[in-house]
Amino acid sequence: MSLIDKAHMIPLADLAAHRQALWEDQRAHVAAHSSLYQRLSDGTQTPALLADLPELPLSDKAALRLSQEAYPPFGDYLAAPRATVSRLHRTSGTTGQAMNLALSARDCTVTEIVGGRAQALAGLGPGMTVVHCLNYQMWMGGLTDHMTLERTGATVVPFGVGSTELLIRTILETGISAISCTPSYPAVLERVLAEKFPDLKPTDLGLKLGLFGGEPGLDDPAIRQRFRDTWGMEPRNANYGVSDVFCNFAAQCPDDTDLHFVAHDVLHAELIDPDTGTTRALQAGGEGELVLTHLVRDCQPLVRFRTGDIIAVSATDPCRCGCTGFRFRVVGRSDDMVVVRGLNMFPTMVAGVVAEFAELSGDYRIVLDSPPPHDVLPVQAELAKGRNDDGTLVARLQRAIKARLGATASVSILPSGTLPVTEGKTRRVIRTHP
Repeated sequence: MSLIDKAHMIPLADLAAHRQALWEDQRAHVAAHSSLYQRLSDGTQTPALLADLPELPLSDKAALRLSQEAYPPFGDYLAAPRATVSRLHRTSGTTGQAMNLALSARDCTVTEIVGGRAQALAGLGPGMTVVHCLNYQMWMGGLTDHMTLERTGATVVPFGVGSTELLIRTILETGISAISCTPSYPAVLERVLAEKFPDLKPTDLGLKLGLFGGEPGLDDPAIRQRFRDTWGMEPRNANYGVSDVFCNFAAQCPDDTDLHFVAHDVLHAELIDPDTGTTRALQAGGEGELVLTHLVRDCQPLVRFRTGDIIAVSATDPCRCGCTGFRFRVVGRSDDMVVVRGLNMFPTMVAGVVAEFAELSGDYRIVLDSPPPHDVLPVQAELAKGRNDDGTLVARLQRAIKARLGATASVSILPSGTLPVTEGKTRRVIRTHP
């Protein structure tokens, strides 16, 4: 087995020999079987030492898309015979063309164990029943995330998306105490409860733990408190991942609201400057784009893969929960960043301000109808159910955004229920310009 039991509780220094041995096997596998990386390296010999990885060029999603277009369905970075592909997934396509993901039986096992560490860290375990409400139709968030939930020893209800009335009845009838879904999905439940079960409040469902993923925002205290107040549940980001790499390799714990990296034994992490690509130190206080390299992957091994996620590292010492992986929060995605008069704005930053207003539902959109540069940040915010705008809300929200973020905003207030609620990922930045 390529994994060490509870490796996320072992100091990184004690895993050095294990990681180096895995890299020696992986580098040989990639060099021999991945045509994509043979082209990208352009004759550069893959370094023998893991510490020397920055000598290699970076790879990114654009290169993978071109590879799959030219060599369908899996691209020429499929580094194992087609017969070894045990499972086929497809990405959600939230940030562009959907990608085909191939996993061998070993890839599936490693993925599930690492994801199980994250789900367990967030509080799921034996004796608990969790309903899994993500799309099972090829998306890795469905079946593969389901398997990570099972790895914790919990009872897993494979519900998927849709049939929300049935979901509510199932939660009530079977004593489900935890839910796995996107952070925006409880808003769907709230609306169906109000329309179809007017005598029930969200707290009546008895959900005590929310295991969320797929969308940002849970590092904001106001958003977490809203879940506690409305649902009586403890919200945790239990499912941070990058589909091309691992469906889940980081989660929050009961002791710390920052994400904990739980895959050091099979995944190598770097930080880079997102503009220049130069390496930055992965240390407390460091910020940059997360870059990942598989140490164990049969089918589609990735080397120095740019995730597009901008992260801020908060700590590298062990957490009180025992996890030794570095802790971080996601500042935003490089492709969701909006530059307003030289200031870098991310949707999570806007979410934090919107969540402070009790009159608002917390749902919002940033709608860009012209190409950059942008002088103002156009924000559409939605009223909470039963709340009204006293005529000052636009000005107050604009002042708050200016004070908190430094950017001038153009705010529109929308009636409650205007913005569509989704069962999958919610896109916050909408670009309508050509």
